[in-house]
Amino acid sequence: MTIYAARFGCRKNGETLQQNIEPMTKFGYERLQAESNHLKLDIRPGVIKAIEEAADMGDLKENAEYHAAKEQQANIDRRLREIGEMLNNAQIVDPTVLNHARVSFGSTVVLEDADTEDEVTYTIVGGCESNPDIGLISFNSPLAKQILGKEEGDELKVRLPGGVKEFEVIEVKYQDIVFECHD
Repeated sequence: MTIYAARFGCRKNGETLQQNIEPMTKFGYERLQAESNHLKLDIRPGVIKAIEEAADMGDLKENAEYHAAKEQQANIDRRLREIGEMLNNAQIVDPTVLNHARVSFGSTVVLEDADTEDEVTYTIVGGCESNPDIGLISFNSPLAKQILGKEEGDELKVRLPGGVKEFEVIEVKYQDIVFECHD
């Protein structure tokens, strides 16, 4: 099974169970942990206090501050569940130890558009680490799914949300991944 597979089968009492695997770098894992801690330790306690203060104002039926704080609490709790699920399913991958002769997790790949001859460069990362604006695409994105396993010189047609495009793989390599943090 490849490390960038999104799912794998497990057997328990003869039945096949599916578990989502969330490959990510150590950076992505630590960033999720930091976000979870920030929400739990810094943000959520303030929201709980705001709920208590708004409740002390009286009639909850028409108390806009109370309802806004409760909605904020629900959003925080939803995000904490999402982060918890990602962390529970995390598979930390060190892309420096992988072979990058073919496109794999952590590979930087240069593609040439067959129609325009424009080159684009992408690095395959975990879903929580992706930022297409700076060339970091999720291993689970439509483009990444279709270029995983390709090597230099391969020509391919990829189906993308905007239609079918033809590319040639110009270069596949590993280079240090630069994650821009927008905290």
